[in-house]
Amino acid sequence: MRTFLTKLGTAAAMVLVFLLSGNTALHAQNEDHQNSIQIYPSVLQYKGELANQWWSSHLSWGGGFSYHRYLNRALDAGFHFSYGRSEEHGDPNNTLDAKLTVPMVGLRLKLYGTLLPEDFFLGPYLVVAGGPHIVRNRGVANGTNYTDNLTAIAGFGGVGINFRFSDKFYAFVQTGAHYTSNDSYDYQPAKGQEAMGNNDRFLQHTAGIGFNFGRPKDTDEDGVPDKKDQCPNTPMGVQVDENGCPVDADGDMVPDYQDKCPGTPAGVQVDSNGCPLDTDRDGVPDHLDKCPDTPAGVQIDSNGCPMDADGDGVPDHEDLCPNNAGPKEKGGCPEIDAETLKLMEQKVRFEFDQARVQPGYQQLLDSIVTALEKYPNHVLLIKGHADHIGTEEYNQALSERRAQAVKDYLVSRGVKNADRLVTKGYGETQPLVQVNTRLSKARTAEGRAKNRRVGFELNTPDLKLNLP
Repeated sequence: MRTFLTKLGTAAAMVLVFLLSGNTALHAQNEDHQNSIQIYPSVLQYKGELANQWWSSHLSWGGGFSYHRYLNRALDAGFHFSYGRSEEHGDPNNTLDAKLTVPMVGLRLKLYGTLLPEDFFLGPYLVVAGGPHIVRNRGVANGTNYTDNLTAIAGFGGVGINFRFSDKFYAFVQTGAHYTSNDSYDYQPAKGQEAMGNNDRFLQHTAGIGFNFGRPKDTDEDGVPDKKDQCPNTPMGVQVDENGCPVDADGDMVPDYQDKCPGTPAGVQVDSNGCPLDTDRDGVPDHLDKCPDTPAGVQIDSNGCPMDADGDGVPDHEDLCPNNAGPKEKGGCPEIDAETLKLMEQKVRFEFDQARVQPGYQQLLDSIVTALEKYPNHVLLIKGHADHIGTEEYNQALSERRAQAVKDYLVSRGVKNADRLVTKGYGETQPLVQVNTRLSKARTAEGRAKNRRVGFELNTPDLKLNLP
């Protein structure tokens, strides 16, 4: 017995050390590899009328192979084919030399798929099987030589353990007993009461290696089996990671094959296309945009902020004078200097019932042209007036002609953008001098002359002019 266990243990240890040196990744036969083939040497130990060799040192060698098919986590189906020899020569008058060919089918109950994890290194199991014993035996029975062939039905039950080293390779040891339907293996059938349930039996011990194979189920054909695939419906041809999910190189939760901005920096919030969010749609993503609420259509700089060409702190889209710096309360337009304000107080006088600019006022108007060049974004309101002589309708038209005459002169002197020159006639409604209409024209001539005039008002381009 001790010698047998020593030999079997030594064989199993050699296989174990060899496999451990090659691969330490541990997996079992499972849904990914549903087929398994085992090859093994085996020994038989006979128990019958001639001897009881069970668990003794008497060994008869053989070998075989098995095929297993995965059914579920608990069960495998199997087909086993072995060939062995059983001998007994203790008594020269009664000897046994039987050669057994044994095909069987059975089930393997896996404790490593139920009580233990399926990928546990040690995989204990129980096995039951059944099939024929095809026997060619010879020997001596009561001093007479014999040669015979027989077939018996046998059932097998045993225990074993797998040592799994990779998803396709493992070693195993197993022992079990064959219970047969025949008591003539040794040509010494039991008689009387001893024959009841006392057919010849055999222990079979095996140690071998196994190979798992078979293509795992991979519904989306991405190379990751369904069992491990966390994204089992990945479109065909999409590059996946080890979990079977589409690769997302920048980690923005949008897979590369859908990501229109695959190099997005880590932590940046993205839209459904994998591109950095741009809330105000100004072309500068939010994580770089220092002004994320810029109104639509506004021209911006590289920081996503509205342009401020004159650097006055008033963005161009709000700046009434985008090319001339000025305070915000003035709409971004510069303050009008005192000299220009004084110039705007000057008046152009007209002859009675005339709208012609007299030569004496051309120098004044030329100075106004210069002022307009200094304030290129401002608007000039040209205000025409008339005295009270004549009807109101006539004087209104006359005041409009006078304002237009001044505008025409300014344009002729090179004022750019004539739209900056706004004319308005006030007729006789805003006299500078209140004239006593009961007096004669001669006595009121000086006052009336002062009222025949054109005045000026320089204002910001928003046209918030003094237009009562």
